[in-house]
Amino acid sequence: MDLKLRGKTALVTGASRGIGAVTAEVLAEEGCALHLAARSAAALDALGERLRNAYGTHVRTHAVDLRDGEQLTALTASVSEVDILVNNAGDIPGGTIDAIDEATWRHAWDLKVFGYVNLTRVFYAEMKSRGHGVIVNNIGSAGERVDGRYIAGSSGNAALMAFTRALGGRSLADGIRVVGVNPGPVATDRVIGHLKGRARTELGDEDRYLELTAGYPLGRPATPREVADLIAFLASERSAYTSGAVFTVDGGLSATA
Repeated sequence: MDLKLRGKTALVTGASRGIGAVTAEVLAEEGCALHLAARSAAALDALGERLRNAYGTHVRTHAVDLRDGEQLTALTASVSEVDILVNNAGDIPGGTIDAIDEATWRHAWDLKVFGYVNLTRVFYAEMKSRGHGVIVNNIGSAGERVDGRYIAGSSGNAALMAFTRALGGRSLADGIRVVGVNPGPVATDRVIGHLKGRARTELGDEDRYLELTAGYPLGRPATPREVADLIAFLASERSAYTSGAVFTVDGGLSATA
């Protein structure tokens, strides 16, 4: 299916690895020019070079910490006329209310929650001035399958779900679509590392981590590509009547909770 994305320009945050990196690749395959933002300059540059060589697309990389207001402002000043914004950067830690102190909670939300809100504020205004644009928020199913052992993440994701629906419910009047994606367990390096840590503790051998996924739908987590393909579809004109909605990709886990 041709998503009609050729010639569009996209900004993807958290693009150095995981879902962000794979989303960048899918958009490059579809012919998008890319701005890739993350904290790791080396990882971004390596990805940018690979995408240029593989797809012949224009890629600019931006090493930036979106928690830092000055760095966020510098990023938005250097990136103009973006057709697609994919908010993806985030690293909220697990833990219960007594384990996550205020400083840790605020540090996490400065990236995953306020980073999304602040970038959206800037690029929504720019998109509105041109009368078109798409914002895709990669959020996470912990916002609907809330878990007290991941209380900062569940709360932050729930807030971003409400933010996406509230803004996207009226955004088509400005020619803009705002949508969200809620991945469940995904086989990223971060998740695999977490599973290996659990396997060491619970099973005595990190190489047995796949045993911990046996109860997942299809006996496995989602692949990053399965999430990235949905993000690309939602960003495309094939999804032109979709706004103010959040789509869950967790194999049905949330539906059976």
